[in-house]
Amino acid sequence: MTAACYEHKCHIKSEQRRQQVLNLLFEKFIHGGMEIRAWVVLPNHYHLLVKVNGGAEALTTNFDRLSEIFHLVHGRTSRQWNLEENVTGRKVWFRYSDRAIRSERHYYATLNYIHYNPVKHGWAKSPYDWVESSVHWYLEHYQREWLRDLWVKYPVRDYGKGWDD
Repeated sequence: MTAACYEHKCHIKSEQRRQQVLNLLFEKFIHGGMEIRAWVVLPNHYHLLVKVNGGAEALTTNFDRLSEIFHLVHGRTSRQWNLEENVTGRKVWFRYSDRAIRSERHYYATLNYIHYNPVKHGWAKSPYDWVESSVHWYLEHYQREWLRDLWVKYPVRDYGKGWDD
């Protein structure tokens, strides 16, 4: 899943705001019975890899719930940030999009894409330099060698080209 700020403006510019978005997302996804498996929050967009529970019969319900979650998180943060900056009526968020994971290769390439995103956009020199990313959780639980092997086996290359446009 990807969500972007309107006109890709950097409304999530501080670590505090990025952490706020991340905390809200985790809170809402846990209550929604879904699990965030990977994440990165950048100054103008974020990516999530989410496990949606249930089979095909739950698909519509889950997509409705996703829409509610994004509406809540984006509505709350828009209002707060506009108040903080003494701006009225400013559009902060643009949209979100989702893609179904189709294979193990797709899953791990997506994981790598998410972790590499701060480097791709020039916000960090290494994925490990970006605080608001699940790469640190994976580093702690699976170690650097596992992440390195994953990077070699499931390279990003042009994966996600045009997603952030």
